[in-house]
Amino acid sequence: MELTVKKAHNLKGTIRVPGDKSISHRSIMFGALAEGVTHVTGFLAADDCISTMHCFEALGVEIERLSETELKINGAGLKGLKEPSVVLDTGNSGTTTRILTGILAGQNLFAVMTGDASIRKRPMARVVEPLRFMGAQIWGRGGGTYVPLAINGSTLKGIRYDLAVASAQVKTCLLMAGLLADGETILTEPSKSRDHTERMLELFGARLSIDGNRYTITGGQQLTAATVDVPGDISSAAFFMVAALIAGDSTVNIENVGVNETRTGILDALDAMGAGIELANSSNLSNEPRASLLVSARQLNATTIEGDLIPRLIDEIPIIAIAATQAHGTTVIRDAGELRVKESDRIAALTQELCKMGADIEELEDGMIINGPTPLKGAHVNSHGDHRIAMSLAVAGLVADGETTVEDSEAIAISYLEFEGTLAALIGG
Repeated sequence: MELTVKKAHNLKGTIRVPGDKSISHRSIMFGALAEGVTHVTGFLAADDCISTMHCFEALGVEIERLSETELKINGAGLKGLKEPSVVLDTGNSGTTTRILTGILAGQNLFAVMTGDASIRKRPMARVVEPLRFMGAQIWGRGGGTYVPLAINGSTLKGIRYDLAVASAQVKTCLLMAGLLADGETILTEPSKSRDHTERMLELFGARLSIDGNRYTITGGQQLTAATVDVPGDISSAAFFMVAALIAGDSTVNIENVGVNETRTGILDALDAMGAGIELANSSNLSNEPRASLLVSARQLNATTIEGDLIPRLIDEIPIIAIAATQAHGTTVIRDAGELRVKESDRIAALTQELCKMGADIEELEDGMIINGPTPLKGAHVNSHGDHRIAMSLAVAGLVADGETTVEDSEAIAISYLEFEGTLAALIGG
């Protein structure tokens, strides 16, 4: 599929973006392991989260879809998952693949798990190694470095473990395994990654001790069903934030966006660039803060993005790179080597595709240097099978002369089915 975008002089309107992908994944996982019936509203019914749903249905969990965005999950209990009769297919979802590995390791079952071509390239040793320390029996390609993985559930023991990188997926995998293990599991991470799992553990009644970047969980705690209201995904909102900032005389109001402080690095980075985004209608539901974001076109200035800020905006770096092409000065992004092992090598993909559009961008091993403002020109660009690259390039097309055609745009369905329609409505508005 292809998505064609033309230069837009202004975007106007009020929108809502789909539910947060990270929270939607976890709502199914926690609901599946809880005692009782969990009710989920605002669920993101995109490809990645549907992969999670199908995996847990294959594990014997009854999930009723009351509507496109509303679910009722009949919990199986902490160790109540059933042995699947099919290979579990996690699709393109790294979140599903890594966290599910920790959950399966402590169940009384045998399972085989695989994913699409992208997932089969993504590193799994970062979860397999510590799980084996806990007593997990896991086999896979490259000694467990890549899927497919075969997992024979066993009795796990709590461990002390220092994460090499700040990763919410790895942290969650090990916390869930720790919940299923005997004794205490103590984790530390080099800087704080997104904390949706910690918030959801509290919502479902589990006790977790947090001391800075150190987490302690005791195994055997039962989870109690809860109501989960999923806020809009700030990672999805980010595309329209940047579009409004750089496209002519634009003003866009984005309602009900999750503003969890471990995810608002995008707001901090854009604020440092002079964005002046206004927050209104703040509230807290299901232990997650949310607010409306009012964004208007501004002249942006370059900034440096590095260090502890990176884990709080790792998924938003592709769209920040688009903003940087229109900012005055030299924007430097460092310490983002994790982008190399996402759905694509996002550093290489962004550099390659933005160069086609005339951007002044230099690839670094762990980031990029982008000089601006640079006039962009329409071009045929490719998503590299990556939803965030596809949407970022579409936003770049809004300020490029001529037409921009994003090839392999079907990747957008991984996280944002309505992206094209929302963008068209704002242009028409």
